[in-house]
Amino acid sequence: MKRTTTGLGLLLTAVVTLSGCATMAPKYSRPAAPVAPAWPTGPAYAKTEAKAPLAADLAWSDFFTDARLTQVIDLALKNNRNLRVAVLNIERFRAQYQIQRSQLFPTVNASASGSAQRVPASLSTSGQLAYPHQYGLNVGVSSYELDLFGRIQSLNEAALDQYLGQEQARRATQISLISDVAENWLLLAADLERLRLSRETLAANEQSYGLTKRRFELGVSSELDLRQAETTVQSARVDIARYTSFVAQDRNALELLTGSPVPDDLLPKELGAVAALKDLSPGVPSDVLQRRPDVLQAENQLQAANANIGAARAAFFPRITLTTGAGLGSNQLSGLFKGGAGVWSFAPQVSVPIFTGGLNTANLQAAKLDREISVAQYEKAIQVAFREVADALAQRGTLEEQLSAQQALVDAAAATRKLSEARYQQGVDSYLNVLDSERSLYAAQQNLITLRLSRIGNLVTLYKVLGGGA
Repeated sequence: MKRTTTGLGLLLTAVVTLSGCATMAPKYSRPAAPVAPAWPTGPAYAKTEAKAPLAADLAWSDFFTDARLTQVIDLALKNNRNLRVAVLNIERFRAQYQIQRSQLFPTVNASASGSAQRVPASLSTSGQLAYPHQYGLNVGVSSYELDLFGRIQSLNEAALDQYLGQEQARRATQISLISDVAENWLLLAADLERLRLSRETLAANEQSYGLTKRRFELGVSSELDLRQAETTVQSARVDIARYTSFVAQDRNALELLTGSPVPDDLLPKELGAVAALKDLSPGVPSDVLQRRPDVLQAENQLQAANANIGAARAAFFPRITLTTGAGLGSNQLSGLFKGGAGVWSFAPQVSVPIFTGGLNTANLQAAKLDREISVAQYEKAIQVAFREVADALAQRGTLEEQLSAQQALVDAAAATRKLSEARYQQGVDSYLNVLDSERSLYAAQQNLITLRLSRIGNLVTLYKVLGGGA
C-alpha cells in the first residue's frame, strides 16, 4: 500500500506541474485615458491650496469633522442594506472564484467497497454452488484536465478579476453612501434653517399686519394696505407648512440611508452650526481617475474579458483528461492488507476538436468583442469621472463669489426694507413698496441658505468624485 500511494503522489505532482502552463490570453495593456492630461482652467476654476490633501488619501472620518455627522455615517455603514448587498456580492464572487480555482487541482476521492453474491452451480464456472466475495479500498483521481494550453488558468484569472471588481463595487457603494448620508444630513440642516427663517418672517409679518390693521381702523391706511399686509402673513404660513414637510421628508430619507432610526441628538440644528469640512486638492487626472473605485472596477472587467480570450483560444487545442486510481482489492476482507493485494488503474483521454460547426471560432470572436466592449466601457468610466470632477471644480471656483454677492444682496435688501418701512410710516410711499422690500429680503435670505448649502455640499461632492478614501 505504501508503494502504491507513493506512486500516486508522484503522479499527482507531475500532472499539477504539467498544468502550470502560461495562458493564451493576449498581453494586457491599460488603454490610454481619453481625457485631457490636466483639469480645465479658466474664470470658473479657482486655484487650490498646495497643502490640501488628496481625497483618496483622506479617510472619511478625517474629512467630516462634525461629531454628530460622523456618528450618523457610522450608523449607515453598519446598517445600510445596499452596502450589505455589496458586501454579500463580494462573498458570492469570492466563492465563485474558489470554485473556478479548484479546477486547477486534481480532485482526489477515497472509496471503500464490498460485495457478496450467490452463484448457482448451473452458472458457476466450477459447476458448484459458489458464494464469491469482493472487497476493495481505492484512492483515485477522476476526469482531471491537464491544463497544457491554459484554458482553466484563463478562466481562473477571469474569475479573480471579477471578484476584484466586486470589491471595487463595494468601495464605490460605500463612498456613495457616505456622501449621500452627508448630503441628506446637510439638506436637513438647511431646511431646518429655512423653517426657522419662515417662522421669524411670519412673526415679523404678523406684527406688521397688526400695525397696519390698527392704522386701517383709525382711517390712516386703506383696506388695500391691510390686504397686502395679510398676504405676507399667509405666504409665510405656506412656507412654514412646506418646510415642515421638507424636514420630515429629509429625516425619512436619512433614516432610509442609515437603515435605522437616527437619534434626535445626532440631528443638525441648522446649517450655520455645522462644523466646516476640509478643503481638498484635485490632484492630477492621471493619478486621481485611476484611484476611483468605479474606474478600477471597469478595468477589472476589462482584464476579465481579456482573460476569457485565452480560454477561447485554448478551446482550439486538444484537451487531455486523466482518470487514475490506486488501492487494494481482495476476495476476502482479511486479505486486503496482505501482500499482492495492490490494484491500480490509469486511463488518459485525449479530445481533439475536428469539427464544431464554427462553435470555437464564434466563441473566440465573441470573447474579442466582449473585450472591445469592456475597453469602451472603461474609457467611458474615465470620461464620466473626468466630467464629474470638472463640474465640481467649476462650481467650487464660483461659489465664493456667489456667496459674497448674495450676502451683499441680503444686506442691501435689509436696508431697503428698513427705509421703505420708514417712508411708509411717514406717508411718503405706499405699502406696496414695503411689501416688495419684504419679499426681496425674504427671497435673498432663502437664496443665501441655498448657496451656503451648495458650498458645503460641493466639498462633499468633491470628496466623492475624487475617489475619497473609504
